[in-house]
Amino acid sequence: MKGGIYYLDNAATSFPKPPTVTREVARCLTEYCGNAGRGAHKMSLFAAQKVYECRELLSSLIGGPSPESIAFVPSCTYGLNLIIKGILRRGDHVILSDMEHNAVWRPIVKLARDGIITYDVFSALSQPNRSEKELLSEIESKIKRNTRLIICNHQSNICSYSLPIQKIGELCKKYHVLFALDVAQSIGHYNINMQKMNIDFLAAPAHKGLYGIQGAGFVAINSAEILDTLIEGGNGVDSLLPGMPDLSPERYEVGTLPLPAIAGLYEGVKFVRSIGVDAIRDHERELFRHLRDGLSGIRGATVYLPEFEGNTLSFNLCGHSAEQVCAALDDSNICVRGGFHCTALAHNALKTDSTGTVRVSFGIFNTKSDIDKLLSAVYNLGL
Repeated sequence: MKGGIYYLDNAATSFPKPPTVTREVARCLTEYCGNAGRGAHKMSLFAAQKVYECRELLSSLIGGPSPESIAFVPSCTYGLNLIIKGILRRGDHVILSDMEHNAVWRPIVKLARDGIITYDVFSALSQPNRSEKELLSEIESKIKRNTRLIICNHQSNICSYSLPIQKIGELCKKYHVLFALDVAQSIGHYNINMQKMNIDFLAAPAHKGLYGIQGAGFVAINSAEILDTLIEGGNGVDSLLPGMPDLSPERYEVGTLPLPAIAGLYEGVKFVRSIGVDAIRDHERELFRHLRDGLSGIRGATVYLPEFEGNTLSFNLCGHSAEQVCAALDDSNICVRGGFHCTALAHNALKTDSTGTVRVSFGIFNTKSDIDKLLSAVYNLGL
């Protein structure tokens, strides 16, 4: 709880931020907020050093090949568009899961509607309890001669169901298919290693599980493939050339970098590593179990995929729309999210496409007292 608010919407953005993050953002704005890569004066050089240190830290966190493999972008959504539109060509085939966020699904649908690509969807949320072997067999059955990319969400953004990423990566390697991963809901909650998991491209936000602030995300590249650019412009490198350089990350970082957000991300990653990803996940699973068990005793409450424990839980309350539940909770200063959560595919898979869900998502600063407050409010609604 912060200032009388019970914040349980960490899948949208984490809150509160660690004190080290807010202090560093403020220090950046007041002490060293030069334009990284734009000049050789002290402020610019200090800013560039800070950016590089963040690249180093992120590459280490995700098992990337090098700091230069990390390209900062305005958001995870931007990064996913960069990957999808940067790698796919006319005639390519793509495979994605049935739990993708609209940040993946909509760009792919647009490319398909424009007649550029075709795509297939494999079952994940719609068949959550089948074996890993059956899941992989379905993915394998959808691979064609022109399949260029498999792209999927590591973890759903409406529940805690996750995919066997390493096995999917091995399958991609076997068939020489590129593998891209959306880690918006898993980074900071799961250990990720791009090289061991055969992940070619990865996109992540700064402001969720890494406890940074809004305004930045990053793409990590573990492939010799050179992505086409999404936008073009100045990057402080080879300014006399008419085209973008082939060098990473400069090829993909157009315009002024969001240095305050990168400074906050740097401290956010340090914060996550100081606690440990496993310890954070264990804490969130404990909160998940406490909420799930409490909801099981409330008349009319339905929890979706309660067997998959993690940092996100979705439920509905009979007789009340998701929006009504969220509005009532907000009256008690409880912040959750209701509706369709920007993921039509996942709601179709869970058969909640006509109702949406109430989504509760935890972070390291949440406690069982927060959950008890939520349960009490939901219980009163269910009477």
